[in-house]
Amino acid sequence: MIRKTDNENAAFSPPYKNLIVWQVADELARLTYGATKSFPRHEVYGLTSQLRRAALSIVLNIIEGSARSSKNEFRQFLRISLGSLAETTYLLEFALEQGYLNRNDFQQIMGLRERCGKLLWKLFKSQT
Repeated sequence: MIRKTDNENAAFSPPYKNLIVWQVADELARLTYGATKSFPRHEVYGLTSQLRRAALSIVLNIIEGSARSSKNEFRQFLRISLGSLAETTYLLEFALEQGYLNRNDFQQIMGLRERCGKLLWKLFKSQT
C-alpha cells in the first residue's frame, strides 16, 4: 500500500503521496476530469460538475484523512472516499448511457476505478 519513492525531494513531500491508493485516486481524478472536457456545454453545472467533484472527493478525503491524528479519523475519511467512489461509478455509467463518454475512455477509467476501489478497501480494512 505504501510506495517508497526514489525522488530526491521525497523527504519534502507530504506523506500521503507515498500511498499507492492516493496515486491511483489522483490518476482517476485527472482522467475523469479530462474526460468531462468533451461533455456537452449544457452539462457544465450538472453532470460535469457533479462527476468532477465526486472524483476529486475520493482523493481529497484520502489526503485529509491521512493528516488526522487517529486511525478512527483516517478510517472515517476513507469511508467517505469509498462513498465518493460509488458516486463516481454511477455517474460514469450514466455519462456512458447518455453518449457523453466513449466506450474506450469509459473502460480505461473504470479499470482505474476498480484498482482504486480495491486499494481503498484494503487500506480501510487495515485501519481497524
